[in-house]
Amino acid sequence: MSIKLVAIDIDGTLVNNNREITPEIFEAIQKTKAAGVKIVIATGRPLLGVKNILESLNLLDTGDYVITYNGALVQATATGEAFIDEPLTYDDYLDIEMESRRLDTPLHSITMSTIYTHNRNISKYSINEAYITGLPLKYRTAEEMSKHEIIKMMYIDEPEKLDATIAKLPQRFRERYTIVKSTPFYLEILNKNASKGLAVQHLAEKLGISHEETMAIGDEENDRSMLEAVGNPVVMANGNPELKKIAKYITKSNEESGVAHAINEWVL
Repeated sequence: MSIKLVAIDIDGTLVNNNREITPEIFEAIQKTKAAGVKIVIATGRPLLGVKNILESLNLLDTGDYVITYNGALVQATATGEAFIDEPLTYDDYLDIEMESRRLDTPLHSITMSTIYTHNRNISKYSINEAYITGLPLKYRTAEEMSKHEIIKMMYIDEPEKLDATIAKLPQRFRERYTIVKSTPFYLEILNKNASKGLAVQHLAEKLGISHEETMAIGDEENDRSMLEAVGNPVVMANGNPELKKIAKYITKSNEESGVAHAINEWVL
């Protein structure tokens, strides 16, 4: 059965180690879109943080979609309109914020337009996130956050300290939230109904695309739900060895235009 939807992670997958999209990947994606296949970028970033990538790949047309905030939002790229919207509640915010104080771990929260931190000594990792996403970074107290719709929250720290925090998280956290370690220094906390995998499933259902007609390409643990949700999971050669165990296909590395290889071999 032919593939009709391909969800693609960015870092370590779509882009090479210099954060470039190679001509081979550009050409493969253009051919795929021209053939009527949906190309869906799946990222932890907000729409603003991937607008340049979507523009460079001609994925800003009516009918194009993007999965943002690791699945908390699925948006139409042309308008930004959300098809799936799974934010955190203010009670969630208070719970996660209180735990960050107990564990002495820096935290920031992200809305559609802004990154907020309650830490007076602002973490360099919050500054890094603002740089990567293009969102402004602002200080707000916990009380002031009640009027904001929070898409996701992130525990942020030096890798060894963050690992220690993860080990101390209460079991109820894992039951109540989707928790994804997206980098060695970022732990993302989302609504339980938010994940790349659920986002791909719901989008495919909306578009009338069957499970067997879906493909996902990724490289790290934060792509696991997406890879498990599709009929054709593809893992990069540079990907996590544990992920390769669930792959239907292993493609070339991100330094070898592995996304183009996957598309040319198993889609086109």
